[in-house]
Amino acid sequence: MTDMICLEINLRKNYLKGERVETVYFGGGTPSLLPAAQLTQILQQIGNSTNVNWKETTLEANPDDLSPSKLDEWKNMGFDRLSLGVQSFDDEVLKFYNRAHTATESKQAIHKARKAGFEKFSLDLIYGFPYTDHSLWKEDLKTALDQEVGHISSYALTVEPKTALGTWEKKGKFVAAGEDFVAEQFEILQEMTDKAGYIQYEVSNFGKPDQFALHNSNYWKGTPYLGVGPSAHSFDGENRGSNPSNNAIYIKKLCTGSEAFKADFLSEQDRLNEYILTGLRTIWGIDLGWIKDKYGYDLALQKAGILNQLNKEGRIFWKDKKLSLSKSGKLLADSISAALFK
Repeated sequence: MTDMICLEINLRKNYLKGERVETVYFGGGTPSLLPAAQLTQILQQIGNSTNVNWKETTLEANPDDLSPSKLDEWKNMGFDRLSLGVQSFDDEVLKFYNRAHTATESKQAIHKARKAGFEKFSLDLIYGFPYTDHSLWKEDLKTALDQEVGHISSYALTVEPKTALGTWEKKGKFVAAGEDFVAEQFEILQEMTDKAGYIQYEVSNFGKPDQFALHNSNYWKGTPYLGVGPSAHSFDGENRGSNPSNNAIYIKKLCTGSEAFKADFLSEQDRLNEYILTGLRTIWGIDLGWIKDKYGYDLALQKAGILNQLNKEGRIFWKDKKLSLSKSGKLLADSISAALFK
């Protein structure tokens, strides 16, 4: 598969039209399981095929994958940021999530990474685990904050139909937490991270002022990016697209010398609505003046009634002539965006 990924990088080397590549993110699976030689091969292919000016190179890893030797190898390759799939610091919850690591291993992983010279980390946490109260979630957050990492990404527990959780729910073996319970945990997340000096720069991402993930930030700001591998998505600044999720189909297409990537062409209205959707999720918000100049659409006029109501409810605010969501507004980011779509 590594050879196929390198082949795709070469086939699609013109996708970003010569724009400088500032960030590299290895994720969407468990790339930390790859041997050092294969990671190096991919990094070299990126360097050979694109105009690189790397400012951040992130590797997703499970806490139980972090051995001193691996950490040294990753550091020597140029990785300067680790995204650790901690999920929870409660061993019983980790067992429920079918995670191989323990809470102790998560803490040890951070210590070992720091010893190897890593300074930038992100911890993934899941909220919304059904429990009698919020004590479990508060303890998870407290433990995470005690590690003094600069970045936390946190997402609500979701139950998909074809997953183990979905099957258990269908059979009555699992009952998901209610919407109000999950919303309260989101508010606890906002409150505790804020007190600890983190900034919610995107709905699900919290960072210290100098620890925002550059890769994440560029994505939400609409910066073009190239995604390679099965299921990977890409954006060239105008249109999006994706690779097939099936490994065999992905490999077959590449072996014939054609790209596996299939573009989805966006209309002008699609691009406008996508700007609203992604922009409102961030602290940078959306620029209504820019929308009017770029798309000829006066959102302030066309959505005046909705904006007035959102303002009365305290869901939005204006900063530097841009429209942003308040803390309570972030809880309803998707529905607010949909209400403002053209």
